[in-house]
Amino acid sequence: MLKELKSDDVRLRKLVQRNLLFYLIPNVIANTIIPYFSFKKFDAVHLFQGENCVARFLLPMALLLPFIITFDILKKTIALSEEGKAGFVLPENFTKNKFMFKMAGANGVITSSVILVFMLLVQFSVPKDYSFNGDLLAILLGVLAGTLSVVFTLWPIKKVKELKAA
Repeated sequence: MLKELKSDDVRLRKLVQRNLLFYLIPNVIANTIIPYFSFKKFDAVHLFQGENCVARFLLPMALLLPFIITFDILKKTIALSEEGKAGFVLPENFTKNKFMFKMAGANGVITSSVILVFMLLVQFSVPKDYSFNGDLLAILLGVLAGTLSVVFTLWPIKKVKELKAA
């Protein structure tokens, strides 16, 4: 995605690079450290039950992280486009607030729904009292947060750039 930005998109490229770091680093650190220190027993972590459950970290993260990152990067990209510094111009009939909320909401709801379905499939496929390794789950939560940060920084910019051609 970053390589697709042409030389006239220098400000947009710098915005993307800066925000990628701004979103990636704190999300990976926070979404690894908070669950790690919240798990009381690392060998008794469950998906949905008990005080050591992963769902209390994963489901809010899966909803809020895509929503907030999408909304923020769209707001910054659209503002840059309105100033004429993004390398593209949006259509005249473009309703930015509706577009930002619609895309951010869809990203949050779809991501959290997919993760919930995946968690339910895992829950039903493991034995009844099966527990997971808390260390590994904390690391996986951090990796997932980093992946979501990158995806939902680049995806909205791609969608906004496609609007100019429409």
